[in-house]
Amino acid sequence: MKRFSFIDIGTNTALLLVADLDPAGNRIVPVAHRQTIIRLGKNVDEQKIIDHAAMQRLIQCILDFKEISKENGAQSIVAAGTSALRDAKNRMEIIDEVVMSSDIVIKTLTGDEEAALTFNGAVAGMPDVPELFTVIDIGGGSTEITMGSLEKIEQSISLDIGSVRLTERIFTSHPPSETEFLAARNEINENLTGALEPFFSGREHVYGVAGTLTTIAHLVSGEKEFDPDTIHNVTLSYDQVRQLLDELRESSLEQILERGVPEGRADVITMGTLILHQFMRLLGVIQLHVSVQGLRYGLALNELQKLLSEA
Repeated sequence: MKRFSFIDIGTNTALLLVADLDPAGNRIVPVAHRQTIIRLGKNVDEQKIIDHAAMQRLIQCILDFKEISKENGAQSIVAAGTSALRDAKNRMEIIDEVVMSSDIVIKTLTGDEEAALTFNGAVAGMPDVPELFTVIDIGGGSTEITMGSLEKIEQSISLDIGSVRLTERIFTSHPPSETEFLAARNEINENLTGALEPFFSGREHVYGVAGTLTTIAHLVSGEKEFDPDTIHNVTLSYDQVRQLLDELRESSLEQILERGVPEGRADVITMGTLILHQFMRLLGVIQLHVSVQGLRYGLALNELQKLLSEA
C-alpha cells in the first residue's frame, strides 16, 4: 500500500484526505480528514481576481495540510482546484505563489473533470450502488450534476450557480428580502430549466456531496455537533429540504450560527439550500443520499487506477 494526501481546493472550502491506496484489495483506506473554510472565491464572480488576502488564506491552509500529511506519513500530495481558480484571471500567479511557498502544485480542473471525479468519488466504497444514479455537487462557485453508472458517465453539466457566487450577486442581508429571495430563485430556475431534462431517468437514485449537502443534513438532524459518520449515506427528503429552506429564509446570520453552522458557511447556506430545493423540485427528486466523499475520493481512485496498472 502507498499513502497519499488529496487536497480539494473549492471556492469556499479546502478539504484534505490522507488515505492508503491498496491495489491488491482495490481499496481506499482513509487515515485522516480535515477541512478549512478559506473563501478563496470571495468577490471572484464580480472581479475575476483572487485577492491577496484570499491567496494568503490558501497558502496557510496548504502549509497546514502539508504538515498534517507529513505527520501521517503521506508519500505524495495531489492537489486540485475548482471553480474559483477556473474563473480567476490571476490563477497562474496564485498557483505559482503556492508552489514557491509549499512546493505543492495545484491542478485547475475543468468543470467536466470536476464532475467526473466527484461522481466517482461520491460512491467509492459504498454498498448497493444502483445501476443508474445521479450526483449533485453544490459548490461555492458552481454546481455539477452528473448521471451514469459505475462503468461510465452518461450526462454531465457544470452550472455557474454556486452558493458563494449567487449570495454575493443577489443577497445583501440575512435574512434576504422577499425580492432578493425571488430573484435568486428565478436565476437558479433559469439555469436549471432545460439543463435538467437529460437527468430525469436518473432521478430515482441521487447522491449529494460537498459542504452544502452535509451542512443541510446536519441541520435536519438537529444535532449541535457535526459528525461525518452519522451524515454519510443518510437519506434527505424533499419535504425536509423545503422545511429547512422555509426556516433559513427567515433567519438572521446570528440565528444560523446558533444552529451550529460554521462561520464562513453560515452566510451562504440559505442560497445553497435554495439551489438544492429547486434542483429536487424541478427534477422531481423525492429523496437523496448524502455522501461525505466527493472530489478527494475521485482523485484517490485515479491514483489507485495508476497503481493497479503498474502492478
